[in-house]
Amino acid sequence: MKIKNLFKGEGFVNFSSSILAIVCGLLFGLIILLISNPSQAFGGFMMIIQGGFTDGMQGFGQVLYMATPLIMTGLSVGFAFKTGLFNIGASGQFTAGAFAAVYVGVKFTFLPPGVHCLAALLAAILAGALWGMVPGLLKAFFNVNEVISSIMMNYIGMYLTNMLIQKTVYDQVKNQSLAVAEGANLPKGGLDKLFPGASINVGILIAIGCVILIYILLNKTIFGYELKACGMNPDASRYAGINEKRNIVLSMVIAGALSGLGGALLYLANSGKYMQVLDVIAPEGFSGISVALLGLSNPIGILFAGLFIGYITVGGNNMQLFDFAPEVIDIIIAAIIYCGALSLLFKNTIYKFQMRKAKKAEKKSGTDRAGKEGQS
Repeated sequence: MKIKNLFKGEGFVNFSSSILAIVCGLLFGLIILLISNPSQAFGGFMMIIQGGFTDGMQGFGQVLYMATPLIMTGLSVGFAFKTGLFNIGASGQFTAGAFAAVYVGVKFTFLPPGVHCLAALLAAILAGALWGMVPGLLKAFFNVNEVISSIMMNYIGMYLTNMLIQKTVYDQVKNQSLAVAEGANLPKGGLDKLFPGASINVGILIAIGCVILIYILLNKTIFGYELKACGMNPDASRYAGINEKRNIVLSMVIAGALSGLGGALLYLANSGKYMQVLDVIAPEGFSGISVALLGLSNPIGILFAGLFIGYITVGGNNMQLFDFAPEVIDIIIAAIIYCGALSLLFKNTIYKFQMRKAKKAEKKSGTDRAGKEGQS
C-alpha cells in the first residue's frame, strides 16, 4: 500500500515528468545526429550519454564548473516563479553582475587577496540586484509586465556592458575584458586536487549554499510564505495585509542578485574565460529558464537540473572527437535543454492521468458497493 501511495505522490510526479522531458530531448538529439552524420550518430550519442564521466574525475569536475552559473540563473528564475513572477531578464542581471565583478577584479588591486574576491562577489550581487529591481519597481507601481521590461533590460545590459568594458577594462588586441587580478579569483579550496585538470573552484560550493538558503527562505520562513502567497493569490494576500508591492520588488531584487552572483562565479573562476565585446545576450540566463522548468522551480530540483545540463554540455563538447560540425553540437545541446521545458507539460499530463484513474476506481468501488447492498 505504501509503494502504491508513493507512485501517487507529488515527488514521484515531479521526478517522472522531468525524466520524460530529458528522454524526449535525448531522442530529439539522436534524430539530429542521424540526419547530420548517420555513420557516427550512435557514437556521438553515446558520447553525450557518457557526459562528464568520459575523462574521469577531471570530466566530472568540469561538469561541476559548467553547472555552477546554470544553477545560479536557474535559482533566479525559479525563485521568481515561486513568487508569481517570470524573470526572463536573468541574462541581463547575469551580465551586469559579471561586469561588476570583472571591473572590481581588474581595478581594485589595492585590496588584499581574500577581501578583493569578496568585494568582487559583493559588487556582482549588488549589480544583479539593481538590474532586477528595475522591472520589479515597474511591475509593483506601474503594473508593467515584468516579461516585457526584463527583456528590455537584457538588451540594455548587453549594450551598456559592451560600452563600459571598452571604456574601462578593455583588451583591444583580443576584443575582450582584461584579466582580473590573481587576488580576485575564486580559491580552489582543494577541489583542484580532487578533480585534477578541471576548472572547478569553490563557486560550486557557493551555488550549493545558495540552493540551501533559498530552500529555507521559501519553505521555512514567514517572509518566504508571504512571497509565495503573493504569487499564488495576490488578492487574498492583499486582503490579509501583506504588502504586495514590497514583495514584488524584493522578489525581483533577490532573483537579480542570484543571477548577478552567477556571473561573478563564471568570470572569477580563473579558467581563461573573459567577457567578450559581442552583440549577443548571455545564454546562461536563457539556459537558467530551462533549468528552472526542468527542476520545476524547486531549489533542490534546480540543483540537479543544473548538474544535468552541465553534464550533457561537457559530453557535447567531447563530441568534437567525431566528424560533427560545432553548430550541430550546439543544436543538440539546445534541443535537450529546451525539451526540458516540457517537464511542466508532462507533470500536468501525469496529474490528469492519475485523476482519471482515481475517478474510475472510485466509480467502480461505488458500483461494487451498490451491488453488494442490493444482494443483501
